[in-house]
Amino acid sequence: MKRKRKSLKFSKQEFLYLLDECWELVFKFLKEEDEDNFKLLSTVSKQFLSITNSLRSSLTLYYPFLPNLFQRFTNLISLNLTCFHGDLNMFLSQISCFQLNLTSLNLSDKPTIPANGLRIFSKNITTLTSLTCSNLHSIKTTDLLLIADCFPLLEELDLSNPKECRGKYLQKLEALTIPLVKLRKVNLSGHSYINDQMIFHLFKNCNHLEEANLYCCFKITIAGMALALSERPSLRSFSFSKPATNITPPFIDSLVRLKSLTCLDLFFLNISDELLSDIAREGLPLRRIVLHYCTGYRYVGIFNLLSKCQQIQHLDLQNAGFLKDAHVVKLSLFLSDLVSINLSKCKKLTQSTLFALVGNCPTLGEIKMKEIGWESIHDTNFCIDSGVCVYPQLKYLNLASNSWLSDESIIMFASIFPNLELFDLNGCRNVSEEGVGQVLRRCLKIKHLNLEDCSKVMLPGINFGVSKLEVLNLSFTEVIDEALYVISNYCCQLLTLNLAGCDYITEKGVKHVIYNCTHLREINLGYCDNVRSKFVASMVVLRPSLRKITTPSHCYLSKKERKVFSNHGCLICQH
Repeated sequence: MKRKRKSLKFSKQEFLYLLDECWELVFKFLKEEDEDNFKLLSTVSKQFLSITNSLRSSLTLYYPFLPNLFQRFTNLISLNLTCFHGDLNMFLSQISCFQLNLTSLNLSDKPTIPANGLRIFSKNITTLTSLTCSNLHSIKTTDLLLIADCFPLLEELDLSNPKECRGKYLQKLEALTIPLVKLRKVNLSGHSYINDQMIFHLFKNCNHLEEANLYCCFKITIAGMALALSERPSLRSFSFSKPATNITPPFIDSLVRLKSLTCLDLFFLNISDELLSDIAREGLPLRRIVLHYCTGYRYVGIFNLLSKCQQIQHLDLQNAGFLKDAHVVKLSLFLSDLVSINLSKCKKLTQSTLFALVGNCPTLGEIKMKEIGWESIHDTNFCIDSGVCVYPQLKYLNLASNSWLSDESIIMFASIFPNLELFDLNGCRNVSEEGVGQVLRRCLKIKHLNLEDCSKVMLPGINFGVSKLEVLNLSFTEVIDEALYVISNYCCQLLTLNLAGCDYITEKGVKHVIYNCTHLREINLGYCDNVRSKFVASMVVLRPSLRKITTPSHCYLSKKERKVFSNHGCLICQH
């Protein structure tokens, strides 16, 4: 006899009160599908907030809060304090008291390295493997020794682009490299004091080094770089610049011996077809090649390289003035794995290049073609109405500074690239609000739209529909308050709004945005002379989500008002 299967029934209460472990599985799945869904879950209930906090692995802080709140983030491994406003030394000391397994810390855009806080922090949190301190106002030789002493397990170190370097670095940099035996990635871009001897010690002592970024290290010579490269044949990623300098045979020989090299970024060098052909002949496994503003090479060299290295995913040939449409058509046949390409300032290229790329590169998601040549829209052989030429893979399109671009052009692009998420039209002065409106109606996934210096754009008549816009740049356009009313009604998800140089807007229009855009985090009002100081002083109270406000030059805020902004974690900048 067959047994009757017992049916399982759950009451409504039993379903609502699932175990946290069950919800965690659901939330992890939703987070993988869409990060925005994960963020929204935290607003549903205290239980969901607690669960999402426990699953959060990274955290960006803008202002100090009670340190014991870190007890809620039990899986936190990455902490970003780039936009943090407060006493960093004190804050780092406080959070060191918690049992956090942090592996990544970002302290960029600060005046100096918070030495005292890092010392205390490192005594209790010993798991750090990645430290980023880029764009510091000042860095000292003692800071280098402090980092090596505090974090001997570092694998990734980014000290790029300091505004000022103080002290004697020669012995200090060598002393830095010896303790960091696990260092795999280092970015020392902008350290103008680094010379051949220093870079030789870096490459020789760091046995596990795989990635080195040395952009704008002007004291390094080609001969010195060639010698250093010979010490580290296991390098996988290399970035280097040396304006108006010819490469040499020893440099080429050292470079082609990097048999594991997947990323090669060269800036402002005078290279040669010989270099590109030698790389091709050696069969280096390149996935990324950047020849940004490089000179000396021609079509034959880049053809030899791309025809042999057909796994390229990222390609930058900016300012390759010799390139023509026919060249790119042939090269695109070798780029089936291409994900992003930069062909800006290639003056002989036209829209035909754009169509060849999307037609022959099925995985291409990002194209930059700023300041290219002229071609009338009617010269193309693509028919929009046929429905044949649609390329859903393209997500990011940058056509800035193309003065020939018209409404007809961008409407066509919106038709064949329906999944665009970023569209940059900066400086395209023949584009008007009619064309922009068509783009917004056809590309429903756009999150970032740059219309800076599009002088014909006013926007009051545009129907944004259900807009997903998060970043909107309207700086130096002719927008008026009526446009801001429309934006505030339809762009509820807006995070960043740039209105710098918009002479015709007033605080009445800005107020609509502040009230209705409830997620707004950054607004730029530089040169907006019709917005008064009194109104600016009230903005952070009206919209607590704001984290950065760029004020008009005439705007004056008292110490008391600035303290209110600081307490809300909002940074005030002034043009």
